[in-house]
Amino acid sequence: MKRWVYRLAALLLCLVMATGCGQREEDYQEEDGSIYQIYYLNSAMTKLEPWEYTMPEQPEDWTGETVDWQIHCLLEQLASVPNDLDCQAAIPDKVEFDRYKLEDTVLYLYFDNNYSMMNAAREILCRASLVKTLTQVEGVDFVSIYTAEQPLMDTRGIPVGAMSDGDFIDNISNINSFEKTELYLYFADSTGQKLVKERREVVHNVNTSMEKLVIEELIEGPGRPGINPTLPPETKLLNVSVNENVCYINFDSSFLNNSLSVEDSIPIYSIVNSLAEMTNVNKVQIAVNGSLDVMFRDSISLNQMFERNLDYNEESAVSAETVEGE
Repeated sequence: MKRWVYRLAALLLCLVMATGCGQREEDYQEEDGSIYQIYYLNSAMTKLEPWEYTMPEQPEDWTGETVDWQIHCLLEQLASVPNDLDCQAAIPDKVEFDRYKLEDTVLYLYFDNNYSMMNAAREILCRASLVKTLTQVEGVDFVSIYTAEQPLMDTRGIPVGAMSDGDFIDNISNINSFEKTELYLYFADSTGQKLVKERREVVHNVNTSMEKLVIEELIEGPGRPGINPTLPPETKLLNVSVNENVCYINFDSSFLNNSLSVEDSIPIYSIVNSLAEMTNVNKVQIAVNGSLDVMFRDSISLNQMFERNLDYNEESAVSAETVEGE
């Protein structure tokens, strides 16, 4: 009788020990050794702060692909800042994340409408945090953000589109060095014969030169109805620099494919007059793929220096204001 009791007690003890070990194994999640950087905001919410994160091992009962597990873990980590870090989550608490889907190499993230209500600087940081964190996953090259089931738009109603890690500067300490700048840009009037001045306030990174910013904003197009673009959106700026008050611009061949309904000189002086609003630019030289031996629209030689020409400006132009993020 005693032997049976001892055997029963030993069996119960083994069961208890097995249950306890099983519980500890369930609570403890092994790491797979892959190191990622999670990008949070610093406490002042003025820049991104990377934090090293080791990816946990994919559990056996996970029904999705490995890439899904990694995306799932990174998204969870982005939403919860470790207690010992003096940081903030890039995504505000009021913004609700709905779902994601991965198609080819583009990761689509779906948020509620509160995402689009963030101010410009915070949204750019949030955007950078999501892209720089999630594109570390093998198979995710781009991130596209949707809000209320619609593609994320800038303040001019233009889709932000799919973003890669390369769209954000590598110097993380400066990624939130943003400032608001006032630009004066020249677009075409309704006839395509004159230039209309538009006043625009733009939130931008201080590492972007003002000359590059002007060209990029001209390519983005006007900010209100009634005035027309001078450069098609597919125009590609290769580089821009200023030396001794001369702004040197280099476009790719897409610059020559300007079929907009404007007078031939309008695209040229849209660029020149916009850049000449800055005190450090007196002349502009435009190249295509590094060459000056080019004719624009078969009528204007680019092998010359262009200066501001007020004859193209519409005297009765009414300024328009576009403020990104407000």
